[in-house]
Amino acid sequence: MRTITSTEAKATLNAVLAEVEKTGRPITVTSRGRAVAVISPATPRMRTFGQFPGLVIAEDFDAPLPDEELAAWDSVS
Repeated sequence: MRTITSTEAKATLNAVLAEVEKTGRPITVTSRGRAVAVISPATPRMRTFGQFPGLVIAEDFDAPLPDEELAAWDSVS
């Protein structure tokens, strides 16, 4: 695990975050030689719907429907 000082983390935070996102490896931040924090990748959370916490919404829920599906809806009278 890579280690950086708090001063370096402050000066290069955007680059540090980009590195963690790209590599998936955490980075330890030190202050006066002691480890004080770990910047690690966020764990994605499943989307929930209103009052139904057990209902899982697919990540592509908001994506446009395929043309064949749209055509099927257009043919319904």
